[in-house]
Amino acid sequence: MRIIKPSWLVHGGERKDFEVYSCHISPDGARLATAAGDGHVRIWSVEAILNAGDPQYTKPKQLASLSHHSGTIHTVRFASNNRYLASGADDKIVCVYTLEPGPPPGASSFGTNETAPTEHWRVYRRLIGHDNDIQDLAWAPDSSILVSVGLDSKVVIWSGHTFEKLKTLSHHQSHVKGVTFDPANKYLATAADDRTLKIFRFTPPTATSTAHDQAHNFVLEANTQAPFASSPLTTYFRRLSWSPEGSCIAAPNAVNGPLSTAVIVYRGNWSTDVHLIGHEGPIEVCAFSPRLYDLSKSDLVPQGNDRLPPVMSICACGGQDKALSLWATGQPRPILVAFDLTWKSIADIAWHPDGRTLFVTSLDGSISAVTFGHHEIGRVVELEENEKSIAKYGTGRRGAGLVDGTTALLLEERSKAGEMTRVEGRMGELMGQETGDDSVEVPNGHAAAVTSSTEMVRPGHDPAPVPSEPVKESAPTNVTVSIAEKSVAEKSVAEVPAKGNNNTQVEKLKQRISYTKDGKKRLAPLLVSASPGISQPTLPKPQVMASAPGHSASNEPSGPPLDLSAPYDKLPQGGIASLLIGNKRKYAVPEGREEGYAEKRINNASRDGAIPILINGAEGLAPATMTTEPTVEATPEFLRPAVVDPSLTTSQLRLAVPKLRSLIVYLLETADGSSLFTPAAFASDLTMEVRNPAPYVPGRHLERNPARLTVSRGSQVLWQDFLARGVLLVTATPHFWAVACEEGSVYVWTPAGRRLLNAMVIESQAVIFESRGWYLLCITAVGMCHVWNLETLSAKHPPVSTAPILNMASLTLRNAPPHLQSGPSVTSARLTSLGQIVVTLSNGDGYTYSPTLLSWQRLSEAWWAVGSQYWNTGDSFLGALESNKDNDPEANRSAGIVSHLERHTTKEVLVKQRGGQLQKMVRTLFSREGYAGFESSVSIAHLEDRMAAALQLGARGDFRMNLFLYAKRIGAEGMLGKVEELLKTLMGGDAKDDDGKDRDENTQPSGDESLRWESHSERLCGWDRRELLKGVVLVLGKYRELQRITVPYARLLGITEDHEAPNPEAMVT
Repeated sequence: MRIIKPSWLVHGGERKDFEVYSCHISPDGARLATAAGDGHVRIWSVEAILNAGDPQYTKPKQLASLSHHSGTIHTVRFASNNRYLASGADDKIVCVYTLEPGPPPGASSFGTNETAPTEHWRVYRRLIGHDNDIQDLAWAPDSSILVSVGLDSKVVIWSGHTFEKLKTLSHHQSHVKGVTFDPANKYLATAADDRTLKIFRFTPPTATSTAHDQAHNFVLEANTQAPFASSPLTTYFRRLSWSPEGSCIAAPNAVNGPLSTAVIVYRGNWSTDVHLIGHEGPIEVCAFSPRLYDLSKSDLVPQGNDRLPPVMSICACGGQDKALSLWATGQPRPILVAFDLTWKSIADIAWHPDGRTLFVTSLDGSISAVTFGHHEIGRVVELEENEKSIAKYGTGRRGAGLVDGTTALLLEERSKAGEMTRVEGRMGELMGQETGDDSVEVPNGHAAAVTSSTEMVRPGHDPAPVPSEPVKESAPTNVTVSIAEKSVAEKSVAEVPAKGNNNTQVEKLKQRISYTKDGKKRLAPLLVSASPGISQPTLPKPQVMASAPGHSASNEPSGPPLDLSAPYDKLPQGGIASLLIGNKRKYAVPEGREEGYAEKRINNASRDGAIPILINGAEGLAPATMTTEPTVEATPEFLRPAVVDPSLTTSQLRLAVPKLRSLIVYLLETADGSSLFTPAAFASDLTMEVRNPAPYVPGRHLERNPARLTVSRGSQVLWQDFLARGVLLVTATPHFWAVACEEGSVYVWTPAGRRLLNAMVIESQAVIFESRGWYLLCITAVGMCHVWNLETLSAKHPPVSTAPILNMASLTLRNAPPHLQSGPSVTSARLTSLGQIVVTLSNGDGYTYSPTLLSWQRLSEAWWAVGSQYWNTGDSFLGALESNKDNDPEANRSAGIVSHLERHTTKEVLVKQRGGQLQKMVRTLFSREGYAGFESSVSIAHLEDRMAAALQLGARGDFRMNLFLYAKRIGAEGMLGKVEELLKTLMGGDAKDDDGKDRDENTQPSGDESLRWESHSERLCGWDRRELLKGVVLVLGKYRELQRITVPYARLLGITEDHEAPNPEAMVT
């Protein structure tokens, strides 16, 4: 062992050396970065430090000195990709630096003794998000995120790509002084003065992830308190470290009785049974070596112990007792203790990537290098052993691979171009940049040049197409699908000059002159917020969609798309004029009253400080009077329970029958039409009122009246009919009216009141009665589902029973915790635009019935909610409602059904705390050996389930969105078999015939052939197969290990032959 302390390796001051709080080694092992109280980050040459005793060494020692903080710098960390360097200080700012090629721009500052820099480091970002001193930083193993912690008790997550703030964790109750990452990139751990160690589970975000995407990421996995219950609060840091094989965490400032220790927290069960005892004072820093060792030939470990593991990790500890100790896993005692290494407390420890050297900084201003011989601490094993050790935790690391020719390189560049364009566009939106190419250093923003959203058009040239930026939505996988149609891009080009026109109109409105009664000029006031082109936000806005007819509102929060079809507040009677200008008019004189009557009433009403309400009428202002407005008559209590056939008591299934009510009011709201005889116009704002006969009262000689049905529009009665039996349920569409009666019959009328067909008699009373378009759904008391197409007067499929899905739900409830609970029930039943049934149950599951397979299919269940990374990402309307701007009914067909079912599952299972056992089981599996790929497998299976559901329902947007999410995931996982199968399936036709699989000519496909994967149709779920294939190839193009498969398809589709710049809207990032 050799200790090196060069005299020049300090942060020197005029009187004394400044305290050195942090140090870190670059991943290539060439640079040492240190941070101290002088406000400088200094970068040293590691080679110069190790050759400090050689007088022949003349290369530069200090490579750069960075002074961009206004206070003491507490931490400095290199990114694992060796691209960035981050520092945090007590000025509450995180600075991110990058090394620029070429020599530095100038020499050292005038009047200082600073050494001239030899490397050009510049500030890449300044991150503002803390309210107090920053104590520690940590980069993820893949550099996808940067985490900062500080004295404001916050843990701030930053994107490692855009450096946007993704999330702030406020779980700690006191100063947070340490943070570390799991080498498998699954967890991060933090330590704070609230005497807790918290472990968070996360999914690495992608380059285009936003704060909205990370709403459900970074979940608290464990909270450890016992080893820190009485730990002292005098330590400046609590720098913890994760072992290189990912099995444990070394946490400082723990206690074991009266002794100061470092505790080992084991992965999985997070147990804290092992303590490192030996230091005389509190330990402030623990640092695991990045390499594994074979200690069988170590000079510091006693030989002859057959129980030594084949490879071990080494942890270095230091603290307030000024001693440095080295511990090896499997050894009860430290293998090395160096006493009085410094004069004051040890603040930080950093290992060299070769595992033979470590650097120690102290509050006495010293920076020491400790080197070991080849046999002192054992043989350093190859890095492949590290990968094998963490592979069981599902790290998923793979090499970059080799480029498969120039065509593959061009495909990779086109695939990545759209992703980087999206990142730059997102940063421009966050910073509110509209035009300009200047590079400006801004906090938390993109300092590089951002492409303007509008371009200058020279005379005689056509404007360049400007791709529209669709709204982004989130996901725990953090994948954004952005595929825009050509028409949308052309529409955005047309809207570019309109922005200038709006500004011109606003300026004209601002300068509009009016004349008062006395002839004076004045500028007319302008409501700026109501003017076009004013205060338009630069961030994407939610898409607004009118509510579809025939759908009832859901109780759970649905999120975007927003339904703003019905205004909440009304304008005052004076209209917009009285709202903006006021009611400064003369008072009206009522008939039979003397002049000034209204003014006296108003003055009397305002004596006690009350504000009188005035009506701006034609004659002038008048006091408001009480008026009786028509109100909807409240539905009275039910008359009696419906009469049920006694034979139903022996049926396999029985659902609750609605009670017979005296009054049923059904309101049908649709868009207005111009022609009275069109169904949509005729049904506009219509109301059906059903009055059932009063029950028979003994002793009263009254005839039994029939049920009266009245359809009216406002106060005008359109048609009326009578039924000899009581009505239970009513439904309607713009095409028909339908009622279900007490004895089990169904009546249907046209919009004009003509009976469409004879009464349909079903097996029992209707309990659920719904309609959509020309389809009518009826679920009876014995659980039978009927679907009729009233346009063709035919049944969609034979009656089907709900008994299978209810029996399956009862089996899942039996496995629930043993406490009293209700049985399964049908919570809702709806129809799609294709006439398919969608049913939700009280256990959270969602089902649809397949007329072609003649069976129920489960679309949503609680298993995906707790095991998949893509749960609730279907709330994004990028795919499902993208074409809604063109009002294409086919594009919006069945849109959002899968998202609705997943929200229902979340409400029934997770919100109502009935998924506790399932969550506990899944959490246990995450850390068990043999289940390394559990989360990945479940997530991929969830996407496959979603695609099958979208294909079954004919949901175009949902299918395309989940298809690209699926392609992105299997490409990232390197699943060659699934990638090749997906590309062949999307190719269809000749690709299948080339494999030798001849199509059976006798097989007649039923239903829409484009809704099947294995079909010869040129369209798949309403999309052109070649367009879908092109999008998938662009997604997979950046994965080099897949280029052997994707390059032939890219050549076939002509992706690599087009030398124009790729359209970012046709890329999936």
